Amino acid sequence: MQQALLFLFAAVAGVMLPIQAGLNSEIGKAVKSPVYGTLISFLVGTIGLLLFMLVTRATWSDVKGAWHLPWYYWSGGLLGAVYVAAIIILTPRLGVALTFGLTVAAQMLFSIIMDHYGWLGVPTSPINWLRVLGVLLVIGGVVLIRTN
Repeated sequence: MQQALLFLFAAVAGVMLPIQAGLNSEIGKAVKSPVYGTLISFLVGTIGLLLFMLVTRATWSDVKGAWHLPWYYWSGGLLGAVYVAAIIILTPRLGVALTFGLTVAAQMLFSIIMDHYGWLGVPTSPINWLRVLGVLLVIGGVVLIRTN
């Protein structure tokens, strides 16, 4: 049952991304800058997380553990900002389906490499022909979306 809930959560999060792309794209257009659009998105997200922490009475003591991580772990927020800015730039030019098709294909390709080597502490899962076939099918889907 727990795995079904995790899959459902993943599906809901996946549905949210194209919606977020459309919303953030409009913010970027309204402020005439993908950088400002990204900043607004992250600011609203930060406020939302702070409110969630207040409501759930989360403690700040666990945050201290992050100070002991190597410097490159802190780049995750920057990577997220680049991703959101890219989505704001790409969505009005390519459309939501092609934008996400391309980003998901790239994510899948890099993900199987990351899983194979266990980079950044993720569980290892060797590359095999089924995983490669899955990525190729995603890329094939992108090609079909692009030709339409």
